[in-house]
Amino acid sequence: MAQDGTRPGPGSTGGIDDAAPATGTVLPSPARAGADDLVQLVDASGVRHPHAHYDGLVADVDGPALQKLYEDMVVVRRIDAEATALQRQGELALWPPLLGQEAAQIGSGRALRSDDFVFSSYRENAVAYCRGVDLSDILRVWRGNASSGWDPYTVNMATPQVIIGAQTLHATGYAMGIINDGADAVAVAYFGDGATSQGDVNEAMVFAASYQAPVVFFCQNNHWAISEPVGLQAHVPIARRAPGFGIPSVRVDGNDVLACLAVTREALARARSGGGPTFIEAVTYRMGPHTTADDPTRYRDANELEDWVARDPLARLATLLDSLGLLEADYTDSVKATADAVAAALREGCLSMPEPAPSDVFKHVYSTPNSWLDRQQDHYERYLASFAQAPQEGPR
Repeated sequence: MAQDGTRPGPGSTGGIDDAAPATGTVLPSPARAGADDLVQLVDASGVRHPHAHYDGLVADVDGPALQKLYEDMVVVRRIDAEATALQRQGELALWPPLLGQEAAQIGSGRALRSDDFVFSSYRENAVAYCRGVDLSDILRVWRGNASSGWDPYTVNMATPQVIIGAQTLHATGYAMGIINDGADAVAVAYFGDGATSQGDVNEAMVFAASYQAPVVFFCQNNHWAISEPVGLQAHVPIARRAPGFGIPSVRVDGNDVLACLAVTREALARARSGGGPTFIEAVTYRMGPHTTADDPTRYRDANELEDWVARDPLARLATLLDSLGLLEADYTDSVKATADAVAAALREGCLSMPEPAPSDVFKHVYSTPNSWLDRQQDHYERYLASFAQAPQEGPR
């Protein structure tokens, strides 16, 4: 929604008409043995498997569309590597890597319509890329140059929420506003497995179910809530929690970009048609540290990481493309060149970012003028000015 109350044009629906009913059940999983109760269309070996329920949701994803999804994932992985390098070189204070979670974010992000509104945590940089967030704006807060990264209304994505799970309440409230507006946009909340233990997430689901709000709860189960494994707080699949609130849920292979696209399209279609919320558990893995301040080798078995590297989302899609004759050298060279150009722009944007003025800390605290804050700013600016007016002591 724009600041004047209008909404962007509709664009592609990214959904289907025959969405599943909004009942408090776990939605269909693949009718294949050994799928571990996950919706999976492309397995870890890069083999495409048919699915009676979900194939129709991605029938439009032809070879060029698969290539574009692959390019997206390569580019955001390159962004992630460049930002990590910038932090190691002292140019960023911190960075939250998304390595290993590209398919979950790109698959779901590319399902969204321009007028849908995203509420994310601090790791959804690939979703921000899909929404068209300027590369420099992604880094701004991590460089310490601003309290926030971008104007949410220009891209229909709120700035990252660091308070764990709080964005789910924001998404549900926005979705309730969509109902009042009589629109068919959808709010999407991204969060991790650790956030599901927060009261905010559960309260958001209560309200979403009660008001049948058009909101999609997208949980990226990356197996680690900082240094605690998901099994410590979830002894059953996380997706089973949502039906207790009356919200349908689905578990999807979060390293399968095609499956993530399919289940998100279904959830969006359900929300647009008045079917209410959906909970998606994308089972993936955080291959890097929680942030660049973290050392995962202190709590994570190297063998576990090795097992998940074998399920790399980029590698499996590359294998599928290769089997279709769509991974020729000219294409991969073009993708690499695009990723390198994006990384170079990211670095240039970071290093050329102007330093904020001291008084900028008072900007954007309130949406309207505030005399109490104005008084603080006046006092602070007079304090800073006093240093320039003070006589300079000469050499002794």
